[in-house]
Amino acid sequence: MKLSEIAEKLGGSLDGDGDIEITAVAGLAEGSEGDISFLSNLKYSAQVASTKASAVIVPDDWDRPAKCALVRVENSDQVFAQAAELFYEAPPRPAEGVHPSAVIAESAQLGVGVSIGANCTVEEGVVIGSNTIVSPNCHIGYKTIIGDNCFFYPLASIREFTEIGNRVIIHNGTVVGSDGFGYAVQVDGSRTKIPQIGKVVIEDDVEIGANTVIDRARFGKTRIGKGTKIDNLVQVAHNVVIGEHSVLCGQTGISGSTTLGSRVIMAGQSGLAGHLEIGDGAIIGAQAGVMKDVPAKDFVIGSPAMPHLQAKKMIASAITLPKLKEKVRQLEGMVEQLQEKDLQKAT
Repeated sequence: MKLSEIAEKLGGSLDGDGDIEITAVAGLAEGSEGDISFLSNLKYSAQVASTKASAVIVPDDWDRPAKCALVRVENSDQVFAQAAELFYEAPPRPAEGVHPSAVIAESAQLGVGVSIGANCTVEEGVVIGSNTIVSPNCHIGYKTIIGDNCFFYPLASIREFTEIGNRVIIHNGTVVGSDGFGYAVQVDGSRTKIPQIGKVVIEDDVEIGANTVIDRARFGKTRIGKGTKIDNLVQVAHNVVIGEHSVLCGQTGISGSTTLGSRVIMAGQSGLAGHLEIGDGAIIGAQAGVMKDVPAKDFVIGSPAMPHLQAKKMIASAITLPKLKEKVRQLEGMVEQLQEKDLQKAT
């Protein structure tokens, strides 16, 4: 595709040869002739001048030199996603219908255009909306309700009574509706399982990464709000409520009965204790351990988590501790010398 065509499709202005043929997208460091790349983080600005890509998508106000053609746009990160779609070759859509090896309960209801792959199990009372794809080796549990245009990758397991909205994507190995981690401690110290009688509700346009687990509620609902995106290897415990358009990055964990507002971001390996309230727009930094409520739009880091400016000051202070320790030793030595002199004078 000619670069001029790409610029037009992306709504950008072109600096350079519009007749360049673009065949793929790539990162700045990996780009080569025929590739188009992008700059979304000014940290990598120097790579624009050194990249071997034929063109780079940059912000409107970019004013540094470059050896390649430039496509100027308002939001280079967002527009690059559109550019990637121009070159993305999607795998063929699975054929409509039920594979002969799938086991479908008689009471299950399948909408128009549904595809059920090999070795799938669909239990009694399940309802699956139109054009939803259930890939091979998936399990759909008792009385689960699934909306239209969903896509479940192989080995997804949807447990009983789960409710899933429209256009939901669930990746390989994810389990939705597993039992919450709930036990009653007996007099002798043993633990007895508490029945988890609630369900999981996943609203429209949610995407859930591979090998993530979302537990059913002890009672009531564990809820994942509309448009929320969940990465791989995430644990969401029983009765957690997540607001709309939030983001949970890889290896994050949320303990039971914690509530997240809308547009919350949890960075990688961060964790929330149970029964907390995380306000709208809050950001939980990478590896943060949150032990108390976080107000709306706050940004916390560290373990235990604290406002990021306070944490940065503490980290900066910790870095100076070796010098401070050495200074204290020097002062102690000076005090000892003064004490010896005073003792000599006294004698």
